[in-house]
Amino acid sequence: MENTIICLDTSVLIDYYRKKDKSKSFFFELAGKYDEFAVSTITEFEVYCGSDEEKDLFWDNFFRKVNSLPFDSMANKKAIEIDRQLKKISKQIDTPDLMIAAAAISNGLKLATLNFKHFGRIEELEIVSR
Repeated sequence: MENTIICLDTSVLIDYYRKKDKSKSFFFELAGKYDEFAVSTITEFEVYCGSDEEKDLFWDNFFRKVNSLPFDSMANKKAIEIDRQLKKISKQIDTPDLMIAAAAISNGLKLATLNFKHFGRIEELEIVSR
């Protein structure tokens, strides 16, 4: 088991939630490799925006068990830098994904995602995917 923390993208959480057999989820696979997990406050926002009162109980419990990474000034500066780089090559990504990546980078964390198509455009981001 790696003695490190990894940031989880929204796609990993949604996959975990939707799988009836949680052992088939990417998050379950990651849980066998990493000690701790973090999520950006942007990921929390995305999850709760797609949730309802019934699902909120599941997510409240889940988010109590992981570290929350704020989208602070350092992450904001990193997001601006990444956006400018991607704009130059006409490969911009959705703003929430940009912000999640920036939070992971500014905290020195790898990002676990099932959305390599977007996050793979960010050279500085260390990605863990299936």
